[in-house]
Amino acid sequence: MNFTSHDVIIIERALRTAMKHDREEHRSRDYQEVLFKMQESANQALSVTAQITSDDHHGLRYDYDDSADLM
Repeated sequence: MNFTSHDVIIIERALRTAMKHDREEHRSRDYQEVLFKMQESANQALSVTAQITSDDHHGLRYDYDDSADLM
């Protein structure tokens, strides 16, 4: 299942609200654990995206202005 960034924000907000209002400590820890996993996953996704983006800038570049010197 793929979540959009908006979905993730909604889920994180719901987990934080549940942690604040749930009086049972074990459930609050469960919410916190899921929230932590989601944040880790989001950070990994951002890291991969940043790596892909930075790799795109290290590819081959062609300077077509120099081709006039070859004639």
